[in-house]
Amino acid sequence: MTGRADVLVTAEALVNRLAAGEPVTVLDVRWTLSEPDGVEHYLRGHVPGAVYVSLDGDLTDHEVSGRGRHPLPSGSAVQAAARRWGIRSGVPVVVYDDWNRAGSARAWWVLTAAGVPDVRILDGGWSAWKAAGGAIETGPVDPTPGDVTVAHQDLYAGALPTLAADELDSGPLLDARAPERFRGEVEPVDPVAGHIPGARNLPSTALLGSDETFVAQAAVDGLLSERGIDDAAPIGVYCGSGITAAVAVAALTAAGRAAALFPGSWSQWSADPGRPVATGA
Repeated sequence: MTGRADVLVTAEALVNRLAAGEPVTVLDVRWTLSEPDGVEHYLRGHVPGAVYVSLDGDLTDHEVSGRGRHPLPSGSAVQAAARRWGIRSGVPVVVYDDWNRAGSARAWWVLTAAGVPDVRILDGGWSAWKAAGGAIETGPVDPTPGDVTVAHQDLYAGALPTLAADELDSGPLLDARAPERFRGEVEPVDPVAGHIPGARNLPSTALLGSDETFVAQAAVDGLLSERGIDDAAPIGVYCGSGITAAVAVAALTAAGRAAALFPGSWSQWSADPGRPVATGA
């Protein structure tokens, strides 16, 4: 069964690994909804040797239509990007960000779904790295090209489970957006406000502690129980466009729970006028 150590790595462990000269590829995936290009923040300070990854440019294929605002890239695109970042066969990968684990969880999900092994999220992100006394490097990094080969060309049917829009009634479904968006009181991005009927709201931020690390398994179990999810059935997860839902998938996976991502999420669902929409709590 997959657990916390399979999904996350502590800042202290990464500090020690880099200090010992052990091989590891580190990716900086800073992204927010209001500022999707995080390269300037990266250039001002990052983990030594970390390569910047653009969530919108490298972890999304905007040429795909009908699958929401952040469609998944192809396996061939992931492989080309991963080699450009310096990912090598047999060398672990650590991904991090500086906002609610959104960028790093997306990178973890995409790389793992493509079949890249040994990918972990830096628990606590950039804040944890600085708190652990990690060294800070500025400016760009030009890595030696990698040689990694991905196993899956279609990430919608890759190494991690996904759900299509017509499969969302197959089990419990979580909406990882903020409560006011779930209730339909506000909708800053998509044309329709509300949520998928039958979904239960579990904001991705509720799965992070005050120190921005992922909460423990007992806390995850408690949050699920509060929402009437007590059995071991696989849990479907969506958000606005599949980004913060990956945070919830990572948290559930780290807690030993099976979770499937609806990649198109609300942006895909709400774009179809034939789909029902619910509002309220």
